[in-house]
Amino acid sequence: MSSSPSASGSRTRVLSPRTWSLRVRLLVTQIVLLATVCAAIGIGTELALQRFLSHQLDEQLLEAGRRSAAIFDLPFPPPDLPLDRRFNPEAGPGPGFLNAPGQAARTVGAVVETDGAVDAGVITTDGSRSEVSPTAAAELAAVPPTHTPQTIVLDGLGRYRVIGLHSRHGGQTIVTGLPTAVIDDTALWVLGMFCVVAITALLAATTAGILVIRRQLAPLSRVASAARDVADLELDRGEVSLPTPIVRVDPAGAHTEVGQLGSALNRMLDRISGALSARHASETRVRQFVADASHELRTPLAAIRGYTELAQRKRDELPDDVAHAMSRVQSETLRMTQLVEDMLLLARLDAGRPLERESVDLSRLVVDTVSDAHVAGPDHAWSIDLPEEPVLVLGDEARLHQVLANLLANARTHTPPGTSVTTSLAVDAGTVVLRVADDGPGIPAGLQGEVFERFARGDSSRSRRDGGTGLGLAIVAAVVKAHDGTIEVDSVPGATEFEVRFPDISQVAHSGDRSGA
Repeated sequence: MSSSPSASGSRTRVLSPRTWSLRVRLLVTQIVLLATVCAAIGIGTELALQRFLSHQLDEQLLEAGRRSAAIFDLPFPPPDLPLDRRFNPEAGPGPGFLNAPGQAARTVGAVVETDGAVDAGVITTDGSRSEVSPTAAAELAAVPPTHTPQTIVLDGLGRYRVIGLHSRHGGQTIVTGLPTAVIDDTALWVLGMFCVVAITALLAATTAGILVIRRQLAPLSRVASAARDVADLELDRGEVSLPTPIVRVDPAGAHTEVGQLGSALNRMLDRISGALSARHASETRVRQFVADASHELRTPLAAIRGYTELAQRKRDELPDDVAHAMSRVQSETLRMTQLVEDMLLLARLDAGRPLERESVDLSRLVVDTVSDAHVAGPDHAWSIDLPEEPVLVLGDEARLHQVLANLLANARTHTPPGTSVTTSLAVDAGTVVLRVADDGPGIPAGLQGEVFERFARGDSSRSRRDGGTGLGLAIVAAVVKAHDGTIEVDSVPGATEFEVRFPDISQVAHSGDRSGA
């Protein structure tokens, strides 16, 4: 059973240091460095301790070996020897020097004859002598008389440091050994204590590191929070007021990296604020000019329309080319008038002029508007999907009719004959959802973010058979926004859908009741 790709990707991100935050990186780096230092100190201490203890053991071994060789060469102790120096060399197995005063417990000794015979024994922990196994005796017999200590593992006894010396008489080899258990036990105990101390130090350093890093990076967190607040502002349109300064910089810490970052961010936002103010002023002047120009154009356009209508009444008296020219003047005048009216509507919406607020039956509005679209585009397949109960919203009926009419006109104009266009209404989680979907060629992905801009046109995939002003969807977006709604478009080849969401009138009324209470 294999793991899912998402789980595998999550593990990869966790294990990759490039995905870690700066706090985690600093903390991990601190812990790794401290652990490395502790490990280096521990290893160095262990090696130095083992070397020191081994040197001490070798000195004790040399002394014990020389003493054993000297005692072996002495004659049998005389009866008049003092009691504290008297011993019986024949009491127990192994060489007699094991019974001599001064021999430590667990000392091994062996006498290797020239013919290979071995007499070996060990001093037990209670001070008595005990024989060793034949294998251990053979291992002791293999020790050369080089006067150099070496380490061997004796069968049944463990690790020993042993030394071989020549006897003064007879050519025998005197082998003496001391156990390394003291060194091993001491090194193991020191290692355990060091591990406990190192783990405690790492835990304490981790806790202190978390607190210190969090405190030191707090200004950086404030800078990031301020940047996020600025990013959440609507900087694309309208007048934008940026707080100044966006980040408070402590004068005492202005020279630090975080202080320099905060100062740079404040300077950048000052420049952005100035640019946004200049852009807003320019947009305001342009919109005012468009509104004024559109208003002034209405009078001459009305005069042109009147004269063309007068000339059209006497069409039969005019030459054919003049009659055709007057017909074209009339059609273009109508188109120019519609453009002026659209521009005036956008100017009023930009100025924030209030719309009518009354209960509007969207279900009836959809039926009427789709019926008009069917008459205007009989080559398209028009259908509606409405709930059983009427759907009501609070708004301006004329403007809402314009929203739906523009969406249907957009679908009719930019899709080929035979395209199916479905208009649906639904109530979802306290919002009214209006959808206009078609199965036409779709909107190119690069143009989907611009369809609600003014004078935006996309001729690459949707044909412009009928001349448009380029303001239809811009008016839709402005009217929807004025009704506290949202509009989105989702388009792929064969499926294009505009989704408009309005507040449900029941939710608005319920909210008003609660606020009034």
